[in-house]
Amino acid sequence: MARRHTCPYCYESFAAREIRFRCNTRLSPAGKKCERRRDQVLDERMGPRRSHDLGPDFAADGRRPTAVCQDCEGETTYRICPVCHSELPVQFGMVDNRLIAMVGAKASGKTVYMTVLLHEVRNRVGEASGASLMGLDDATMRRFSTDYEDRLFRDKQLFPGTQTASTNLNRVDPLVFRFGLRRRTLFGHRPQHTVLSFFDTAGEDFSSRESVELNTRYLSGADGIILLLDPLQMPGARDGAAPGTPLPGTEGLDTPMNVLSRVTGLLLAPRSGRSAHKIDTPIAVVFSKLDALWHLLENSSPLRDHAPPRGRFEVGDSLSVHEEVRRLLKDWDGVPVDNLLENHYTRYRYFGVSALGRNPTPDARVAATGIQPYRVADPLLWLLSEFGSVPKAGRG
Repeated sequence: MARRHTCPYCYESFAAREIRFRCNTRLSPAGKKCERRRDQVLDERMGPRRSHDLGPDFAADGRRPTAVCQDCEGETTYRICPVCHSELPVQFGMVDNRLIAMVGAKASGKTVYMTVLLHEVRNRVGEASGASLMGLDDATMRRFSTDYEDRLFRDKQLFPGTQTASTNLNRVDPLVFRFGLRRRTLFGHRPQHTVLSFFDTAGEDFSSRESVELNTRYLSGADGIILLLDPLQMPGARDGAAPGTPLPGTEGLDTPMNVLSRVTGLLLAPRSGRSAHKIDTPIAVVFSKLDALWHLLENSSPLRDHAPPRGRFEVGDSLSVHEEVRRLLKDWDGVPVDNLLENHYTRYRYFGVSALGRNPTPDARVAATGIQPYRVADPLLWLLSEFGSVPKAGRG
């Protein structure tokens, strides 16, 4: 069977030859020019997502980097998804394309975590390991800079809750980046690039038939999942939170166990004929807001240490954190979470992070001490090491 690729915008899969092309609408050597037309990038199940003046699209051999427009006879390099018609990243299908779905319960801090994570990879992690992270389309570059990074790091403002897919059919596209890292090979150092697509879906998106159908497609198409859980929504941890910690309300919130159960159900749905096998999609189970619980940890706890210097993913350090979180789950009334993961997933890893490092102010702003992230990059680096995009140090 021909290798299939997954669109980083709509998560539909297709063969490379099915990729379509879009005319660049420039004057061709034949003296012809296609007219631009107002059009919408459309996924019928999501509705129109953005509107542009676009050239006409046409079918050609998508395995090639260029094609000749049938109308103006001009050559174009614009390749588009055959389903949603979004323009695909340069070298799509020629470099690793890894789609990462980010899921979590309401008020677990997904958007803050995602923003700090990408900022850290672009800056501190990039400096330590020589990695780079760049937006792959104008929308990603503009949205991440203005709507996410500037709002949090410059304006010190937190974000409103993520809207559900069922109430926001015109929701924005995933953020799509290219992660680059120089790898040592037999022929010297060579750059390795991986396309990363982040789709921030709300945990309560699994409450209606329409949203379940949408999120099944996103989760089943993902190469890796970051599941963000708030320990303060678990009775055992909530009771021990540091004084002054803003606690999430209990009305209308879903428990971490319920969110994990729904995610697992969606991942199992397309596997009805393989029910005896575990889910092989790697899932990073990330417990956020760890700063509210630091005072309960022993001095020797791995969760009191910062991650080792970057360059390789330190397997031993990660496993120590994993076992420490598993131990804490017993205190947090989270044993059912651990049992579910053990029985349904072949690859899962626990992480403890703090995106802000301090409690936000009562008016939803960053604390005066600023953003002090703790271990936020670990879950992504683990997934990238599982994909072979980041080298490992040690076994596990």
